[in-house]
Amino acid sequence: MNAVPASVIALVAGAATVLAFAPVGAFPVAFASLAVLAHLWAAATPRACFLTGFCFGLGLFGAGVSWIYVSMTQFGGMPPVIAAAATAFFCAFLALFPAAAGWLQARVPGGAALRALLLIPAAWTLAEWLRVWVLTGFPWLAVGYAAAGWPLQGYAPLAGVFGVSFAMLSLSGAARLMAARRSKRLALAALLGIVLAGEALRQVQWTAPAGEPFAAALLQGNIPQELKFRPDRYERTLETYARLAEETRARLIVLPETAVPRFYDGVAPSYLARLEAAARANDGDLLLGVPWRSAGAYYNSVVSLGVSPRQLYHKVHLVPFGEFIPPGFGWSLRLVQIPLADFSRGSREQPPLEAAGQRIAVNVCYEDAFGDEIARRAAQATLLVNLSNVAWFGDSLAPGQHLQIARLRAIETGRMHLAATNTGVTAAVDRDGRVLARLPQFAEGRLEIAAQGYSGLTPYLRWNDWPILLASLAILAGAVFAARRSR
Repeated sequence: MNAVPASVIALVAGAATVLAFAPVGAFPVAFASLAVLAHLWAAATPRACFLTGFCFGLGLFGAGVSWIYVSMTQFGGMPPVIAAAATAFFCAFLALFPAAAGWLQARVPGGAALRALLLIPAAWTLAEWLRVWVLTGFPWLAVGYAAAGWPLQGYAPLAGVFGVSFAMLSLSGAARLMAARRSKRLALAALLGIVLAGEALRQVQWTAPAGEPFAAALLQGNIPQELKFRPDRYERTLETYARLAEETRARLIVLPETAVPRFYDGVAPSYLARLEAAARANDGDLLLGVPWRSAGAYYNSVVSLGVSPRQLYHKVHLVPFGEFIPPGFGWSLRLVQIPLADFSRGSREQPPLEAAGQRIAVNVCYEDAFGDEIARRAAQATLLVNLSNVAWFGDSLAPGQHLQIARLRAIETGRMHLAATNTGVTAAVDRDGRVLARLPQFAEGRLEIAAQGYSGLTPYLRWNDWPILLASLAILAGAVFAARRSR
């Protein structure tokens, strides 16, 4: 198979993989497309593997994160041509990670079965992990997320989403071996073993209920992003959320990220008292997303109001170009029209909020895409709560993909995950990743659910990503060592 058709096949396979993610959720597509990639990498040179890996990544990210263009043009005010170029450049940068995985696995000596079942999964896992850290990280579309609701999700409480990605690549490698009639018995055993072990692990309950179920209400104001920060819309926005809060009898009320589009110290005390009264009437608490300023610093924050002492959470993992401008890129502010574009980071050691009788690990929007960061706070908590405003991405793939990420966080931690968003998807996810209830997108509403806190530690909460990272490194290093000894 020469380089040009291989590149085209890789590009199409990468684009098709997006169908495995939400909102479509066709997991077998990823199984097949990754098997195609394993075939392209089976006996190719490192250079050819880099190229096909890059093309696969270009298809995956070009089709899967095109919503970035929407945010830059529709809501950021960036000229379409510049936004298209920026989106293409970003997708090409992300494609370097699967390209690097292809090059790395090709550089490591090994037979067909070893390569398909272990070397490719190990190299891919390391590349996905690096994508979480380079330039503050962008973990979107890690292939393990596509396993939510399928047997392979059983590996998530053990090794997180990257452990699931490893299992997916091994599964696809086994399928490739069977299709090529290589090591058929080993491939069949691996295929069945991976699936059956994943399903068995899926039945394990790693955590136990903490206390009795309690009523929670997740508010979705459906404030159009283009109107959110307009002064003439401010009072109407406040009235929407006050009314939704006052109409519920829930013990925990959660509003979205920056539900009040004004700094906390600029909000009328009478309005804050009204929200607090709504929470106190239910002998409970309310979590309010609101910008915060202190000593010249600005934060994307969550404040609790109600019967518990007032507490505060400042967002830690900020979005580049959305919440802060990286050094040397100040000129980019002239191309966009995004308010509040330069926040400060909160402390990494913030404790869970004590509210509604629960210890709540709060995270804001994009933060729940970083499993190890969520795990550090979830270990001390009984409940995960995410406040988001994905209205920035319009009617795109982003909200559904974000919910799928939340499902893996719930599975990894063994905690219920509640998400309150401005325009959707507002949802409640149980500890096994099942979506218990959700509101339709782009509609005002209040999701009333019976929530449950959980305690106990999954293996992932104890060890985070280290076991699968060290295992991947050991596989690659062991293969190199064995090859040198045999020579």
